[in-house]
Amino acid sequence: MGFKKVIGIMKEEAPGSDDKGVTITKFDKQEAVKSDAALTEEMVYDALKNVYDPEIPVSIVDLGLIYDVKITSGNNVGIKMSLTTPGCGMGAMIARQAEDAVREAGASNVLVEVVWDPPWNPDMMSDDAKEKLGIA
Repeated sequence: MGFKKVIGIMKEEAPGSDDKGVTITKFDKQEAVKSDAALTEEMVYDALKNVYDPEIPVSIVDLGLIYDVKITSGNNVGIKMSLTTPGCGMGAMIARQAEDAVREAGASNVLVEVVWDPPWNPDMMSDDAKEKLGIA
C-alpha cells in the first residue's frame, strides 16, 4: 500500500491585489487601410513590380508574366498571368503574392488567373530583365 500526498498550487498575489483570474490580451491583425480612391492600372502594375519569382531575381512584371489587368467598379481587380514553365512549383505562391500585393494597393477583391496561352518565352521580358539576367 502506497502513500498519497496532495500538493496545492496557489497563485502568489501582491498584498492588496484584487486579481481573481487570468488576464487575456487579444492582438488582432490590423486591416489594410482601404482608400476610396479609384485604383488605376498603373497602381496595380507598380504593386506587382514588388512580386518576384523566387528562383529568378526579377519581378513578375519585368519577366513579362502579367498578360492582362482589368479593374471594375468597387476596385475589383482581375489579373491574367503566366509562369515561366507549366511545371513551376512556385506558381501558387507567386499568384498569392500577386494577390496580396494588389490588395495592399487598395483592391477590394483580387482574382488571379494563371493562363498558358500564349506560352511564356524570354522575348516577353523587359529589356532591364534581359540585361539583369545577361541575355540582352
